[in-house]
Amino acid sequence: TYCTIHKLIYICIYNCCINMNVEKTLKTDKTIPLESRTIIHLLLINNKICEAMIHALKPFDISEQQFNVLRILRGQKGKPANLCTVNERMITKMSNTTRLVDKLLLKGYVDRIVCPKNRRKIEISITPESAKALELMNKVVNEIQESLLQKFSEKELVTLNLLLNKF
Repeated sequence: TYCTIHKLIYICIYNCCINMNVEKTLKTDKTIPLESRTIIHLLLINNKICEAMIHALKPFDISEQQFNVLRILRGQKGKPANLCTVNERMITKMSNTTRLVDKLLLKGYVDRIVCPKNRRKIEISITPESAKALELMNKVVNEIQESLLQKFSEKELVTLNLLLNKF
């Protein structure tokens, strides 16, 4: 239910939004070199974000990668996408897209269609049921994103994104 989801969001926010000190987190009193500290910090933040997303999506019995596939398919605006297109747009490129689509198919979230022009080409589309479920998932994910970023001003977020673009 929606109340259960809000309770999970609160737990995620509590666990993920506390101030992070790399040395304290790693339980070390020695100073970590700046370059190493930066990479470790990014890894720790990535883990916190992933944990929050996993907890947010858990009530929907869906993984981050499956959520990503559904958002890609919704972005097709009713047109089916082939596996290659989905894989190119994935956030995590290492994902096994075929396996993810198979799991979504079993849950009734996607339809798989053999392309009439090329029988070797498989096209995937989002089902109306999953489009409705995706709306609920998006609400929860947006709340998590807002909570994780609540300590940042808009200007700080712009600066952070400019810095991250250097990667």
